[in-house]
Amino acid sequence: MVEIQFSRGITEDAVPDVRMTRSKDGTNGTATFYFEQPKALGEESADEITGMYLIDEEGELSTREVKAKFVNGKPEALEAVYVIKSVEEWERFMRFMQRYAEQYGLGFTKS
Repeated sequence: MVEIQFSRGITEDAVPDVRMTRSKDGTNGTATFYFEQPKALGEESADEITGMYLIDEEGELSTREVKAKFVNGKPEALEAVYVIKSVEEWERFMRFMQRYAEQYGLGFTKS
């Protein structure tokens, strides 16, 4: 089980575009998730977005830095930034992303 949630208990179906940066010494970095037309912003969803929760068999990673993008007054996308502050956090995040990529058939491109 690997999933992303914006409200506890409700799995997000939209698969994000994820961009990662990492410092040269590997001690910190960021992962920016961009979800187009996420279920969390749908008209049927009455649940409050409380953050982004990355959940797998090891546990949960979370961030509160979530922003909505609106076009003509209608919600179109969500952007969430997960800040990584240590080598251990980076390794844990990459294990989550490997599982998520396998489950959703995603690829990884290194720049």
